[in-house]
Amino acid sequence: MGEDFERLPAAVRRFHRLAGTRQLQGWVETDAPVSILAKLVALCLGSPLEARSGPMRFELDAQPASETWTRHFPAQRMTSRLALEGRQVVERLGPARMTFELRESGGRLEMRLRRFHFLGVPCPAWLMPRVVAEETGGDERLHFKVQAALPLVGVVAAYRGHLEIPDEARP
Repeated sequence: MGEDFERLPAAVRRFHRLAGTRQLQGWVETDAPVSILAKLVALCLGSPLEARSGPMRFELDAQPASETWTRHFPAQRMTSRLALEGRQVVERLGPARMTFELRESGGRLEMRLRRFHFLGVPCPAWLMPRVVAEETGGDERLHFKVQAALPLVGVVAAYRGHLEIPDEARP
């Protein structure tokens, strides 16, 4: 992200500089998928199936070539693997592969979906999921908001909350 990274809030920068294996604590609110078909897709991806709020544990395994994120929601666990490819981040979540462009916008880190593959098959533009994925910072916390919806299916996953960023993560 170059200079854009330095414009992000301190908590966001500290989170993305973490290395090795870490466990972070936080709070999350999840929404249930909006339809039966959305629930089936959520089941395939491992995303939350119920509306809940409560404590969250986040396991980070940040290695030089990739990161594994395991989110322990109140009633579900979801794991994805992220890797940098050029200036984009590729996230693998179950049978889905998503390619995101990262950008800073008004003090937020935004992940904009550019390509989507499901079971290795590229998604046509008319079926491309609408994804909101952003991080902000404040009060020593990383705040996140994620929502993914499919045309004709509706919201498949939605959650928001925060993670406490440990003091030792300060530069």
